[in-house]
Amino acid sequence: MAAAEAAARKRRPKGHFAAGAGRAKRPRGAGRQLEAGMRGILITCNMNERKCVGEAYSLLGEYGDLLYGPEQFSDHEERLSGSDGEEDEDDVEAAVKKEVGQIRASTEQKLRRFQSVESGANNVVFIRTQGIEPENLVHHILKDMHTTKKKKTRVILRMLPISGTCKAFMEDMKKYTETFFEPWFKAPNKGTFQIVYKARNNSHMSREEVIKELAGIVGSLNPENKVDLNNPQYTIVVEIIKTVCCLSVVRDYVLFRKYNLQEVVKNNKEDAQQNPSSVTEEQNSEVAKAEAEKQEKSSKEVKEENKNQSEIVSEPKGTDALTV
Repeated sequence: MAAAEAAARKRRPKGHFAAGAGRAKRPRGAGRQLEAGMRGILITCNMNERKCVGEAYSLLGEYGDLLYGPEQFSDHEERLSGSDGEEDEDDVEAAVKKEVGQIRASTEQKLRRFQSVESGANNVVFIRTQGIEPENLVHHILKDMHTTKKKKTRVILRMLPISGTCKAFMEDMKKYTETFFEPWFKAPNKGTFQIVYKARNNSHMSREEVIKELAGIVGSLNPENKVDLNNPQYTIVVEIIKTVCCLSVVRDYVLFRKYNLQEVVKNNKEDAQQNPSSVTEEQNSEVAKAEAEKQEKSSKEVKEENKNQSEIVSEPKGTDALTV
């Protein structure tokens, strides 16, 4: 009898285990997901997303403190705690103000400068940013790494600033980018550009259609904006994940090896050994080829000119000889 009662107590409904399993598996973004309206930094990695987030916090924190100063949270909290004794607990209005202030402080505490959220794709991490310009921060990081050639990460591959997000539907993207592109491409501003496109876990968007529509919008803002696929001033980055379109306009995309942190620290010799067909070397070879063709053309022109002069000089001599 006792054994039967013990067995009954051990039994659990089927839903109990399913619910427990669901609670045990926690998403990487701590319940927050990438959504339209967010700004931040999109980071790709090779398998180890947990370590990638750690490296991202370390790197972004280092350069974020340099550019914007360290994060400040304690001052506001100290002011709240210092006013506890001054508030009259019997005063309902003061109590309400105190509670609202504490809720607001708690919200500010949660909205940290860098916060990882669920990206919606494997091997992709999204770090939401608050109070900073993602494109300026990432450009500063890559510029420093490109200059010093000092490797600072192991699992992070590319680090792309995301200056704006919208829903990944053509009409939404067209409406959003008409305003989003203005700081770079609306007259009197102008520049050469290219568009790079990548879609993850999304099958309803067409790469050709997106590039065509966005290029048309850039051209409508200023007809002097021209496409340059070799070395553009600006690169429009379009990253689509599920139903969210992430956008940015970056500089030095070619120079900084497509914003790849592993490639940007390589010197020219290492890059030549590991990637002989790199963009920089291709550009150098094209320049050298153009110079060689120019020299060859000029030498041919000189030879033809000398030949013509020699023919002109030889004709009178032949005439004189026949006359004599």
